Amino acid sequence: MFPAQFEYRRARSTEEALSALAQAGSDGRILAGGQSLIPAMRYRLAQPAVLIDINPIQSLDYLREAGGSLVIGACARDFALETSKIIGERYRLIADASKVIADPVVRQMGTVVGSLCHNDPAGDWPVVALASRAQILVRGAKGDRTIAIDDFIVDSFATAVQEGELAIEVRIPTPGDRTSGSYQKMERKVGDFATVAAAVQITLAADGSVADIGVAVGAVGPKAMRVAAAEKLLKGAKPTKELIRAAAEEATKIADPTADNRGSVEFKKAMSGVLLRRALEATFERLGVGGLK
Repeated sequence: MFPAQFEYRRARSTEEALSALAQAGSDGRILAGGQSLIPAMRYRLAQPAVLIDINPIQSLDYLREAGGSLVIGACARDFALETSKIIGERYRLIADASKVIADPVVRQMGTVVGSLCHNDPAGDWPVVALASRAQILVRGAKGDRTIAIDDFIVDSFATAVQEGELAIEVRIPTPGDRTSGSYQKMERKVGDFATVAAAVQITLAADGSVADIGVAVGAVGPKAMRVAAAEKLLKGAKPTKELIRAAAEEATKIADPTADNRGSVEFKKAMSGVLLRRALEATFERLGVGGLK
């Protein structure tokens, strides 16, 4: 199918983008990578009257560490994350996810910020951002505001970005020396959306107990979900097989999937626990915690 008729505008600065958004009102949509929006327009699931292309804004194409965070600009491609030496060495959870985002062709154009703004319940980045406790910088006519990821994700395909606002960057806290993570994704075939996904990031204290933890699952509800009960079980404790199994079981309790061609409700609920257990085990192994009893 062809998209419905729309007006196309190229923004060469954030000021131009914000001006175009103000003029378009609720009819305007931002185009970054376009790997989700354009297919939605072709199937007429999205019909923006004004498409505002921010790709000419080169100042939004960055990936760097600053102020204790990994900062990813709105025009930074998934491919940049996949090939980043910094991410490969220090951000294991991000590195895991960056390799399984759709396929290499999509990763050449797709963006993290765009994916977060699209907020597909089966998307990869919302799950990872929850476990990483990311923040999103949003700019509007009234200035900038920073939104914690738990508040940013509102519902299926809905975020806290308001009309007339532009998401500028996502900030992911830089992991400490005793921090690692893992992203586990089940998909029908390479390049598909997740059937079920789980993300974990853990920081160990000097005595081997869990000092900090982020746990999330995706594709098993209307939006990516933090598994707060699992975090509560593990934080402050020393890991054991029994504790990991109990934490993973918390994912099956909150999972609320729908049946589709990727699996039944029962299958997806069960796999949410399996993938979370695998993510926890992989993270502890990366942290050098072996031989769990």
